[in-house]
Amino acid sequence: MLRVTGLTKSYRSAGEDVAVLRGVDLTVATGESVALTGESGSGKSTLLHLIAGLDAADGGEIALADINVSGLNDAGRAELRRDRLGLVFQQFNLIPSLSVADNLVFQSRIAGRHDAAWHDELVERLGLKNLLRRYPEQLSGGQQQRVAIGRALAPKPLLLLADEPTGNLDEDTADEVLHLARDLVARTGCGFLMVTHSARLAATLDRQVNLHAGVIA
Repeated sequence: MLRVTGLTKSYRSAGEDVAVLRGVDLTVATGESVALTGESGSGKSTLLHLIAGLDAADGGEIALADINVSGLNDAGRAELRRDRLGLVFQQFNLIPSLSVADNLVFQSRIAGRHDAAWHDELVERLGLKNLLRRYPEQLSGGQQQRVAIGRALAPKPLLLLADEPTGNLDEDTADEVLHLARDLVARTGCGFLMVTHSARLAATLDRQVNLHAGVIA
């Protein structure tokens, strides 16, 4: 599903280049859930952003199924995020002017892949049936993250990318939200790559990989 080969990325800081990724190799199989761990500043979020096409790598290759992500221009990367990727972040990034119902269908509608039956299943499984008329500011953190997960999975993406998705949640809510995410990912068969600082949460996924000094240890 996902293949990353020899990925490199540097940033300019204080007049010199600072290497963040030094040749990362990573794979995620169809239906596999992988936790990406590493100390703060190790480049975990940078790697996720490169896979998502939010930034361009200096070198190496990223392939998602039969798509050469590395060769896409800005418009191509935007189309990839719209049609093939689900993104969930620590900050829930819901659209404040839209209701829960409209936030849920936002990505699937712009991708042209809205599935009413799958939408209804997401609403049921995520416990959102009685919240559809509410707005993000009227929801708890756990409720907002459940909406964000539903929005990301509504188009049935090839890959779900999550960057510290439980970082703003208490432990019990984090466990509940991640359990739901794992179940729904398994239901769709997409790949799942999650950045986390929590060894406890990482252990609940199929596989754990550690990013250290710019490479997968």
